[in-house]
Amino acid sequence: MIRTISIKNTATFDETGIEVSEFKKVNFFYGANGSGKTTISNFIYEPSNPRFPECQLKWENDIELKSLVYNKEFRDRNFGKGTIDGVFTLGQATKEEAELIEEKRKELKELKEKGIQQKSVLDKQVEKRDSLEDDFREEVWTSIYKKHEISFKEAFKGVMQKKPFLARLLDEFENNTSDLKTIEELKERAETILGETPIKIPEIPTIDFERLSEIEQEDIWSKKIIGKSDVEIAKLIQRLNINDWVNEGKKHLQENETCPFCQEETITQSFRNQLESYFDETFTSDTKKTKDLNDDYVRIFENIINELLQIESTEKINKKTKLDLDKFSSLLKTLNSQFLTNKELLNSKLREPSRIIELISTKEQLEEIEQLITTANALIKKHNDIVDNYATERNKLVNEIWKFIIEDNRTRIEYFVKHKNGLQKGIDNIAKKVTELREEYKKLDKEIKELTKNVTSIQPSVDEINQTLKSFGFQNFEIVPSQIGANQYQIQRTDGELAESTLSEGEITFITFLYFLQLVKGSTNEAEITDERILVIDDPISSLDSNVLFVVSSLLKEITKKIRNNEGNIKQLILLTHNVYFHKEVSFINGRTKECNETNFWILRKIDNISYLQDFELVNPIQNSYELLWRELKNKDNNSGIAIQNTMRRIIENYFKILGKYGDDDLIDKFNNPQEKEICRSLICWINEGSHTIPDDLFVELQDNTIENYFKVFKSIFKETGHIEHYNMMMN
Repeated sequence: MIRTISIKNTATFDETGIEVSEFKKVNFFYGANGSGKTTISNFIYEPSNPRFPECQLKWENDIELKSLVYNKEFRDRNFGKGTIDGVFTLGQATKEEAELIEEKRKELKELKEKGIQQKSVLDKQVEKRDSLEDDFREEVWTSIYKKHEISFKEAFKGVMQKKPFLARLLDEFENNTSDLKTIEELKERAETILGETPIKIPEIPTIDFERLSEIEQEDIWSKKIIGKSDVEIAKLIQRLNINDWVNEGKKHLQENETCPFCQEETITQSFRNQLESYFDETFTSDTKKTKDLNDDYVRIFENIINELLQIESTEKINKKTKLDLDKFSSLLKTLNSQFLTNKELLNSKLREPSRIIELISTKEQLEEIEQLITTANALIKKHNDIVDNYATERNKLVNEIWKFIIEDNRTRIEYFVKHKNGLQKGIDNIAKKVTELREEYKKLDKEIKELTKNVTSIQPSVDEINQTLKSFGFQNFEIVPSQIGANQYQIQRTDGELAESTLSEGEITFITFLYFLQLVKGSTNEAEITDERILVIDDPISSLDSNVLFVVSSLLKEITKKIRNNEGNIKQLILLTHNVYFHKEVSFINGRTKECNETNFWILRKIDNISYLQDFELVNPIQNSYELLWRELKNKDNNSGIAIQNTMRRIIENYFKILGKYGDDDLIDKFNNPQEKEICRSLICWINEGSHTIPDDLFVELQDNTIENYFKVFKSIFKETGHIEHYNMMMN
């Protein structure tokens, strides 16, 4: 059966729409034209139609049944094409064959009930397992994920929602073989490896200062560079210690005799020769060496200082620097100061070659700087090695984090897994039984289809439709075999003319509904005549007169009676109508039963072009109107005998049996005259016969004088029981 339907964003149903969740075996929907009844019936017929993208339909126990839907679209699909598909029923089955098929169908029904029972048990076990899992999921989310979210958030990437987190936790519980580390170690490594993906850091260039140290240690700096001592002028220069002064003055000797010292013309060639001899080749060589060493030292030192300044500048803007910048900057400042001092000493040596100087050794400072760079480069290499093996290192850390979490929560996880596995084992066993029952069901269903296939016929359906047509006065047309194809039929008039295009609206409606009722009992496919199904009927009485309307309601009441009693293969009825009288008739149970727990009622309304649904549950919102019954009786000239019979029965039931506590015999005994007593007895029998059955010979219309005679007796019942005033009031 259908369990729930939801309809929205289609036709007159807005985004809120309606939801029906209390379907019973028999369901009545009352609604005016245009309120959305046909939309409901079309949706049930074809839920996958693109017209219903946001509508949903759910079946009880997820077992989908065949839906037979009667509405305007049904008539368009089956009539208007010239031929009608034949409907197969068990018309040719012998008594033994029919009994065998019925026995098999009972077995099939029992199998289905067992399957539903086992499915129900399965659903409960699944619900119990899911509930256990839901509770555990909330527990681990709060006590594990939230606890470690800040420290190990990156390790939880991809499972940062409750369901995937639990799935990962259970997977790690089963498969994680990593080493167990402490939480402190994991957090420390997580700061480096987790977080932003690391990138390689360039190594800091190393400084070559070997040559600088060599220059600083040169012997030339402690050597007095003076002229040749065996020259005559040497004694004076050395005694006066003016070696550097004379050497400097020598550079200013001119070609003439003017002395650069006294500016007198005292310079002779002999004096020139003595100066040249004094400042000999050794002197020249030593002073040149001093100058060259000075130039090299300054150049190398300036290059080193520039490189170190560049390193300092680069590392200051490097957020990931491994260099001890504070110490590096301090050493660099000291080194620069030493350079300036040594530079000054070297300049003094150049000015005064005879001066002895001692350069400050920068070796210690440079070695410390070199050590800082070496240490930083070692850390950079370690970092870069991690980058090169980042995926491996990261996966290793993540696995170790999960290992810690598993071991820290092992007891509670083991408890959950044990109980879940126990429930799952039970679920698997029950699921296996359900599968076996389904296979057995399919096998038996196939066997029934084979049995019915051999004993089905479409002729009984045709005969029954034609007989019903004649029974209710449709004498001038019938269904006959078509010349076009096998199992195809046409509507033909008595003169042989095809009648489909010339039928009235009422005739088309009635024959369409009779054809639908044959489909209810059979199928156009001979292998499907025993399939279980549901019926959806949308306003089957449009354009019908009251005589035929009563017939349709009587036929439907027989169907609802069988559905409530679990007879046959019709499992559910959904009826939609806009006709109040038809609704009252078809939903009427009897004069004593007002409600049935297998029946539900709704009213469908359209307000401002939007459809709304009101649920009345077991209470029929279209109450049986006592006044309406009398109105029908007053209009007896326009109604058939069948409708009058039913109306009389309903009035007697409501007024005498319900209000007056009269039974049939009580009413009959009110008549003293034996002849009148027999007339009353005959009337009551006639009423009961006509109101509950359709006699086989009803195609013979009742005579008007018969109706009048019994109408007089009906009036006499009120007179003889002392209620003639009530009769007069109701008949006006």
